[in-house]
Amino acid sequence: MTKISRVGLAGVVVVVALVAAGCGGNGGTKLDGVAATIYDGKCADDTGSSVTVYSGRSENLIKPVLDAFTCESGISVRVRWASSTDLALLIDTEGDRTDADVFISRSPGPVGFLESKGLLTSMDSSVLDLVADEHRGANGTWIGFSGRKRVLVHNLDSVPPSDLPTSVFDLTKPEWRGRVAIPATNGSFLDWFTVFRDQYGDDVATQWLDDMVANDARYYPNNVAIVEAAHRGEIDVGLVNHYYNYRMAADAGSAHRAANHDLSDEDIGSLLIISAATMTASVDDREAAQSLIAYLLSPSVQRYFTRNTFEYPLAGGVELNPALPPLAALSIGSVDFDALGGGFEGSEDIIQKSGITSN
Repeated sequence: MTKISRVGLAGVVVVVALVAAGCGGNGGTKLDGVAATIYDGKCADDTGSSVTVYSGRSENLIKPVLDAFTCESGISVRVRWASSTDLALLIDTEGDRTDADVFISRSPGPVGFLESKGLLTSMDSSVLDLVADEHRGANGTWIGFSGRKRVLVHNLDSVPPSDLPTSVFDLTKPEWRGRVAIPATNGSFLDWFTVFRDQYGDDVATQWLDDMVANDARYYPNNVAIVEAAHRGEIDVGLVNHYYNYRMAADAGSAHRAANHDLSDEDIGSLLIISAATMTASVDDREAAQSLIAYLLSPSVQRYFTRNTFEYPLAGGVELNPALPPLAALSIGSVDFDALGGGFEGSEDIIQKSGITSN
C-alpha cells in the first residue's frame, strides 16, 4: 500500500459515519426537495429490510436517490460517505466483517481493486442486463449507472477557440507553460490517469505527467476549484469532469466566463468515466441490495442524473439533457478494469513522486 493510501485509510476510519437515508416506516408520507423530483408518490410502509451502502459518490448527488428508493420501496438505507478509494481500502481491511452490502464508486477502478481481493459477489442477469455489456464487469460484479466525460475547461476571454488543443499531449508544449490546471489528487483524475497508464503504459503516462510538471502545470485540489479559477481568469485551461462547468453555468448564466472544450474523440483526454455499483461478498439481504442497484438504472433516477446533475445516463430509453453534447468519446467500459485490480494505488504513487502538488 502506498503512503497516500495509508493516510487516506487512517482518515476514513476517523471521519466517516453511518447515517440513515429516506423515510423508512413513514408509509403514506411524501418526499420533498430534490428527492421528490425522482419519486413524487406516497411512501411505502417499512418492509423491515435494510441495505448498508458505502458511497464514494458525494452525499449531495446520491442522497436524493437513496431517499427516493426508501420512500418508494419501503427498504431502509444506511450510508457511509467518503472517497471511493478510502472506502475500497476500508472494505479490504474489514474483509468479511464489513457492514457494506452495496458499494457505490466514482468509477470501476476501486471496484476492480476489491474484485482482485475476492471481496465482491456477482449480480443477477436481470440487473446486469439493464446496461450494455461495456458498462458492466466481465464477471458480473459491477454495473455502471452514469457517466462523466473528461474535458478541458477554459476561460472564454483569454483563450480563443482556435488556440485550443486537440490532445492532452499538446498541453506539454511550450505555448501552454504555466497555463494548465490539474486536479492531481482528485479521485476522477486518479481514475483517468489509471486508464492512461493502461492504454499507453507506465513509461508514457509517467513521462506525460513529468512533462506537465516541467511545463509548470498548476495544481488544484479538485474539479470545482479549477472551474472557478477558469471563470475568474486565474488559469487559462484545466482538466476536469464535464458536469461541473454545466452546473456553475446554470447557476451564473451569462456572467459565467468558462466553457468546456472537447478534445478529439479518440484522445485519452476525452475518456468517459462511469460511476459503478456493486455488492460485497458479505451482503446480508441480496434481494434488497439488488433492488437498490437496479433502482439506480430506473428511468426516474436516470432522468435525475442527466437533468439535475448533468451526467450521461447509461440505461436505454432515457433522453439526454439537451445542454449536453452527444457522446462520442472513449468509454471506460472499453478498459478491462477487472484486470487492472489495484492499479489506482500505482497511480497514486506516480502522482506523488511527480511533484505536481508542489506546483
